[in-house]
Amino acid sequence: MVGKNAIESGSGEKPLDLFLRIGLDERTAKNTVANNKVTANLTAVIHEADVTGGCERTVGNLLYTVATKFPANALVHRPTLLRYIISSKIKTPAQLESAFSFLAVTASDDLKVDDFEAACGVGVEVSKEDILHAADEIFEDNKAVILEQRYRLNVGELFGHMRKKLPWADPKIVKEIIDKKLYDVLGERTAADNEKPTKKKKEKSAKAEDKTIVEEIAPPKPSEEEINPFSIFPSPEENFKVHTEVYFSDRPVLRACNSKEILEKHLKVTGGKVFTRFPPEPNGYLHIGHAKAMFVDFGLAKERGGNCYLRYDDTNPEAEKKEYIDHIEEIVGWMGWEPFKITYTSDYFKELYELAVELIRRGHAYVDHQTPDQIKEFREKKMNSPWRDRPIEESLKLFDDMKRGMIEEGKATLRMKQDMQSDNFNMYDLIAYRIKFTPHPHAGDDWCIYPSYDYAHCIVDSIENITHSLCTLEFETRRASYYWLLHSLGLYQPYVWEYSRLNITNTVMSKRKLNRLVTEKWVDGWDDPRLMTLAGLRRRGVTASSINSFVRGIGITRSDSSLIRQDRLEYHIREELNKTAPRTMVVLNPLKVVITNMDASITDLDAKKWPDAPADDASSFYKIPFSKVVYIEESDFRMKDSKDYYGLAPGKSVLLRYAFPIKCTEVIFGEDKKTILEIHAEYDPSKKTKPKGVLHWVSESSPGADPLKVEVRLFSKLFMSENPAELEDWLGDLNPESKIVVNDAYALPSLKSAVIGDTFQFERLGYFVVDKDSSPEKLVFNRTVTLRDSYGKGGGK
Repeated sequence: MVGKNAIESGSGEKPLDLFLRIGLDERTAKNTVANNKVTANLTAVIHEADVTGGCERTVGNLLYTVATKFPANALVHRPTLLRYIISSKIKTPAQLESAFSFLAVTASDDLKVDDFEAACGVGVEVSKEDILHAADEIFEDNKAVILEQRYRLNVGELFGHMRKKLPWADPKIVKEIIDKKLYDVLGERTAADNEKPTKKKKEKSAKAEDKTIVEEIAPPKPSEEEINPFSIFPSPEENFKVHTEVYFSDRPVLRACNSKEILEKHLKVTGGKVFTRFPPEPNGYLHIGHAKAMFVDFGLAKERGGNCYLRYDDTNPEAEKKEYIDHIEEIVGWMGWEPFKITYTSDYFKELYELAVELIRRGHAYVDHQTPDQIKEFREKKMNSPWRDRPIEESLKLFDDMKRGMIEEGKATLRMKQDMQSDNFNMYDLIAYRIKFTPHPHAGDDWCIYPSYDYAHCIVDSIENITHSLCTLEFETRRASYYWLLHSLGLYQPYVWEYSRLNITNTVMSKRKLNRLVTEKWVDGWDDPRLMTLAGLRRRGVTASSINSFVRGIGITRSDSSLIRQDRLEYHIREELNKTAPRTMVVLNPLKVVITNMDASITDLDAKKWPDAPADDASSFYKIPFSKVVYIEESDFRMKDSKDYYGLAPGKSVLLRYAFPIKCTEVIFGEDKKTILEIHAEYDPSKKTKPKGVLHWVSESSPGADPLKVEVRLFSKLFMSENPAELEDWLGDLNPESKIVVNDAYALPSLKSAVIGDTFQFERLGYFVVDKDSSPEKLVFNRTVTLRDSYGKGGGK
């Protein structure tokens, strides 16, 4: 939101208008205005650069970086740097970072222009093709080491080789290329790749005179968990042992203890089958972290021939909505899981209340009148509540009064009498019930007291005879409370096991942050394709099977040390779409090409839906019109040719995909002598010429008629930092170019029949899906993911 005390420019102009004119995204511009320091810096930079009237977005983004990262000790040189940016001599983030480093050292010294330009790569052009060729050489030179060490390889050495070959290559593109080539060569990372190499001493030769120990790395073997990630879980009949401490991580955690009689009663009900539950709170949309939880809960039950409940954890009526309940059930089905039963914690409110009464009778609970602040203070000081030792009969009466609505909201709670001297904070007399005069979306207005998660969760697990209660690692410290309560009530105890959360780079997944992004309209709803919500991923064109494949590859471990890169998810998405998405051609930014030696007739050409389709399979081909007017990408033409450039240039030939070679014969400019209106070319109907460059294109379907117009939305990472959640101003890290809308792209006429949800590979551009915003008048496509073969050979056929 715009700050009330936002700084105005010297002319009295509002900073927001100024920032929008230099191409900043509206959200980024507003967020910048809310920060007085950045607003002052950026305003000064814009005036120094003399672009108050506006500039291109790419230039504006560089100016924004100067405003936020320029070394403070070198301000005297900032105007010089800005001239290099405005003249496009410095045009990439990599060049800009190098300029910062050079100027920070130079500080107030005289600037030596030649040294400065050499330091930040002025005039040096490194194309993706250059980087790809260099990467091919590096991988070929180091092939043996890569195959031997796999993902244990120090990838930094590959980057070092690349820096020696191409010091001015864009590091981001270099990393993408190296990551993709590693995937191409090695495939998906396995559990064995994550294991520390075992070492053994090599026997010394009898003639060896030195005492040097040579270490060998034993070849890794696939673990049982790699083959079957659910093999780590015990069978239900093993769940009987007494309480023991098992060191799973850096502290002891408890195991269940069931008597022989309790366990036999449980097994009689379940028939010895595995029973799990997926227990989401209906207070928001599910995200990709929930996909892992579904894979663990539903997957274990399916692998063991058991059953999994979908249980809504609906203990807080103020935060729950029917919209979320409906969404959860629908998305669980989309993910490929079928619940054994759909239940609600509120289904058991009567049993939960009766067990709370029993807990009081056994002397394990009491009615408390402390305020939330007092409870917090007493817990921090490990002090008992003044009402902790009140008579059982008194607590029973007060709890009944709470149930009948005779005590005001906030004036009383039911607390469990646990262990205020424990080392575990979650044993400090947790709240079991609180008063809320709020109707419940599922239970109606029958209740004005509601159980807490800590009280209800374990009891409902026991009532439903859950064999394996599986949750994420932040619940590990609650395991003591979980078992304490079941033990205090003499109830069956499930096996509890915690696994690491799924955290992915360049996104946020806390419900609070997601809710803020949606409600404050930083994104376009819960199903915005930039979000890692499952609804957003589905709208982006990601399939449930590729998400499940991604989750399976990560495994079910207690290791909670790192973020998973989005690239890893994108690998699984491409693997599937490469096999399922038919090919077509779309031109995002059309440049008109008139073929002067061709008549006005329209010719139908054959194009392949699939790259490896046999020539006699008619279903694998489709027709595309070819006429004397075709459109290519603006970026596929330049006035100055070079040996490493494979696009069209004056006097140069390229091959139109599925059609003929064309040669540029003339360039028609507008009145400003700079804007290219159209290209004139001649085609080679006999295909005698063999140009290296191959371009995608779209033709007029009839003389004088524009091709099919479509809208294309290009999505990229929502946040610029890998871990925005750890930033204080995490909203300030939003990527201003996470969504780019191309309103008038040209498409082949065969796409006209596409319907919502259809997926395609736009040749040379990426994988796309038809969005729900499409209408009979205009199709809308979302980019699911870019093509792998932008950076690797053959991967995106």
